[in-house]
Amino acid sequence: MNGWMYILECADGSYYTGSTNNLELRLAQHQEGEGANHTKKRLPVKLVYFEEFQRIDEAFYREKQVQGWSRRKKEALINSQTEKLPDLSKAYRDIK
Repeated sequence: MNGWMYILECADGSYYTGSTNNLELRLAQHQEGEGANHTKKRLPVKLVYFEEFQRIDEAFYREKQVQGWSRRKKEALINSQTEKLPDLSKAYRDIK
């Protein structure tokens, strides 16, 4: 069974990161207000990024990883600026 990790942009500009085994159904659920509490209060939502995995547990692991990222790091991923990810991983105190 395949899995997807996805990032939605909400109407207020915030991002929501999730995972699912049926991306099309899950997006419809979010748009109908049947998704997470975060998205149901911030409709409509727009899919801005996704990754496909062989198994749902891999997608869930990736979701948890990306959820911990800063907004700037998520935006670099969304905009395919992967070369920026290492620098955006550094803590503010480590930047010289």
